[in-house]
Amino acid sequence: MYLVTQNLYFPPVEEADKTGILALGGDLSVPRLLLAYRSGIFPWYNEDEPIIWWAPPKRMVVYPEHYSMHKSMRNVFNQHKYTVTFNKAFQQVIIACKDIYRKDQQGTWITQEIIEAYTRLYELGLARSVEVWKDDQLVGGLYGVDIGNGIFCGESMFTKSSNASKVAFYTLLQELKEKNYLLLDCQVYNDHLASLGAFEIPRAEFMQILLKGNISLRVKKLKQTK
Repeated sequence: MYLVTQNLYFPPVEEADKTGILALGGDLSVPRLLLAYRSGIFPWYNEDEPIIWWAPPKRMVVYPEHYSMHKSMRNVFNQHKYTVTFNKAFQQVIIACKDIYRKDQQGTWITQEIIEAYTRLYELGLARSVEVWKDDQLVGGLYGVDIGNGIFCGESMFTKSSNASKVAFYTLLQELKEKNYLLLDCQVYNDHLASLGAFEIPRAEFMQILLKGNISLRVKKLKQTK
């Protein structure tokens, strides 16, 4: 098990144990978080634990290019009972994700440390939120990290009204599709994500897509410096 030092370094994801744990410790600074996400790694831990860095053997994903909205959700959108915005209430969304009750889950991994770290990413334009409103009340949403290489890493979602989180999810996917994103990374399997059309791929396949995005990002930056 690798213990993170002050150096900005993570070992190769192939060194993760069979559960996906790669490293322990370190901090949630902006440079370290960006290095982690662009290396196929993400933090996930409880409040009484050190920071745990994960690179699971299977990754839950959606390919925006190939996604298709369920017929039942088209009917929900056609009812026009929700209004959707982007990046208007990031802190409200992340706090709602922290506070929402989840069956079979004790406590939350969204600690105050996580809230502060991802708010810093948001202030730098590196994290984004989708908000779903009903009668001017925030009833659903999600947030995640946009690592700038055609990959959006979803972190958490919540709902307080029927289908509100699904509306956020499909609205995000539509935008990612229109902007030619390669992947929506949903990290690890759960039944709700599977019901929305996400599926698992091997870590090696995920890393190939990530490498493709990182190469595109470097080329884009090189063009911008000329």
